[in-house]
Amino acid sequence: MGESKEYLTLTEETGNIHISEEVVAAIVVGAVRDVEGISGMMNTVGGNVADLMGKKNQAKGVRGVKINMTEPAMVLDLYVTVRYGYAIPEVAENTQKAVASAVEAMTGCSVGEVNVHVGGVTIA
Repeated sequence: MGESKEYLTLTEETGNIHISEEVVAAIVVGAVRDVEGISGMMNTVGGNVADLMGKKNQAKGVRGVKINMTEPAMVLDLYVTVRYGYAIPEVAENTQKAVASAVEAMTGCSVGEVNVHVGGVTIA
């Protein structure tokens, strides 16, 4: 495994723990699903899916999540749609809190930023 952008490496007394980007993305998606007012994750924002997530993530079926693990603290970009009738700033803030909390709790890693990109509103 070694040092790679595809894995987050935690060094412990007894050895290393490697967490893949796909695992972090799954945690993000799970947290986003629990936020009231979110209707879904977006495939694209003004480009193609490969630009948004990288070809490897696209092949794994992870959508709407871009992860930068090269910083001291993780930077997450989420591309979502919001249900009609919900206050977008409130939904976005709740999403930021839920995602940061879930990722930090499950990985033990610090989350520096959670950027929420709202690309649409759904009526149903």
